[in-house]
Amino acid sequence: MTAPLYGLVLAGGHSRRMGRDKASIAIDGRTQLERAFGLIEHLVARAFVSVRDDQTPDPLRARYPRITDAPGIEGPIAGIRAAQQAHPAAAWLVLAVDLPLLDAPTLQNLIARRDPARIATAYRSSHDGLPEPLCAIYEPAAAQAIDAFVAGGRNCPRKFLLQADVLLLDQPNPRSLDNVNTPEELAAMTVTSGAATGSRQLRVQYFALLREQAGAREEMVATRAATPRELFAELAARHRFTLGSEHLKVAVNSEFAEWSRPLAAGDTVVFIPPVAGG
Repeated sequence: MTAPLYGLVLAGGHSRRMGRDKASIAIDGRTQLERAFGLIEHLVARAFVSVRDDQTPDPLRARYPRITDAPGIEGPIAGIRAAQQAHPAAAWLVLAVDLPLLDAPTLQNLIARRDPARIATAYRSSHDGLPEPLCAIYEPAAAQAIDAFVAGGRNCPRKFLLQADVLLLDQPNPRSLDNVNTPEELAAMTVTSGAATGSRQLRVQYFALLREQAGAREEMVATRAATPRELFAELAARHRFTLGSEHLKVAVNSEFAEWSRPLAAGDTVVFIPPVAGG
């Protein structure tokens, strides 16, 4: 009997190279965690977010069912092993949180071609041909093999797949598993995304109530808005802001600006609500 398929979004990393939490980075109005969970939740019987123990109070992660990483193990394999321990009868569709180009057809193809008789089903990297361990399906039998792998002092999930009985598939979309680890990679990724839609990329920053309602202090936005007024109207509808533009000031590239000021690709736009008591 084929094991039921559960989903796990790996969001327990330290994001050291990025310099800020990758799960909370917003691209086109959605955090990476929100986007990843949205892709996976309708394709599996149950979905969870993998977190470190010290991340359990985080408001962003608290929106989702969570599984805390297994103690004594470092890296993504700690999240995979904790999920297997929590639900040992399930197979796990494991997904990294930082895959901004991942699309639903890539996941649907992986699921459709899953081989439950193997330890795992995974994609080959379109860059080096090696297994992609963070968009893969791990069968229940993988648990014992992972335990033996970790007991041998190893924790790299790619190296685990290299020595395991794995079905490797070609990616239907060669860029779908490109991840972002640094600010430079994030900037390049968002520019690529914007070019594909004919829109411009802007960095938007929020303060006070707007930050709370957007769920992020800043985000990269692909938009056709020509002015801050048009941009705010677009974002207000997306985030359901309760303040109107008449209650705000706007700055563009660190200078206060008129709401009718033309916007250009790469601009940083800041919406500033009134100070408390003002």
